[in-house]
Amino acid sequence: MSLPEIVSRREWRVAREALLAKEKAATRARDALNAERRRLPMVEVDKEYVFEGGDGKATLLDLFEGRRQLVVQHFMFAPEWDAGCRSCSAFLDQIGHLAHLRARGTAFAVVSRAPYPKILPFKARMGWTVPWYSSYVSDFNDDYEVTLEHEGELTERPGLSCFLRDHDRVFHTYSTYERGLDCLGSTTSLLDLTALGRQEAWEEPKGRASAFGAPAGSERVRYHDEYDECDGYDG
Repeated sequence: MSLPEIVSRREWRVAREALLAKEKAATRARDALNAERRRLPMVEVDKEYVFEGGDGKATLLDLFEGRRQLVVQHFMFAPEWDAGCRSCSAFLDQIGHLAHLRARGTAFAVVSRAPYPKILPFKARMGWTVPWYSSYVSDFNDDYEVTLEHEGELTERPGLSCFLRDHDRVFHTYSTYERGLDCLGSTTSLLDLTALGRQEAWEEPKGRASAFGAPAGSERVRYHDEYDECDGYDG
């Protein structure tokens, strides 16, 4: 096994400070990239998708749970499979408490092509409580390019899509796939993909931190059991 070189504390400090300068540059570059992502145009979703979840049939608008934004994990689970994708499962395992996303007006949902009766036992086995829906009877997976046809066969790929709601109108703002999910999983990393971002005062473009008439994002952070029941709902 190739291990790091052994050096003195002083030599380590010099090397660490050189790397820190590059890390700070990468952070600034990431902030600029996130701002550019928030400036992406959006497209209205005019197709009526039907999902099946814990409360029966649902529309895409229902998945917002009354919130302004929605992040969807496209979880690979084909109808003929007996269990969900291992990599998608590892990704879902690292999703934190949803209260922090919800307090910023952002819902999170998992969508798979498998019929809902197949999803339920696997979800119970894994101990997940996140909202999970089946898109089995709709074109959702096809339209958002996570179920693809290759040489006459359907294949699945992992992905994540973001949506924004303006009253009853729904807009698709962003999607990423496969390696695009590598650095995601935390609340802030998911918010960075959305049109409203973290809703911090320093973010560009200006004017989105007060999207809910509330303090900027970090000022609203609480222990997950301290959020008000209505936090994050679009009133």
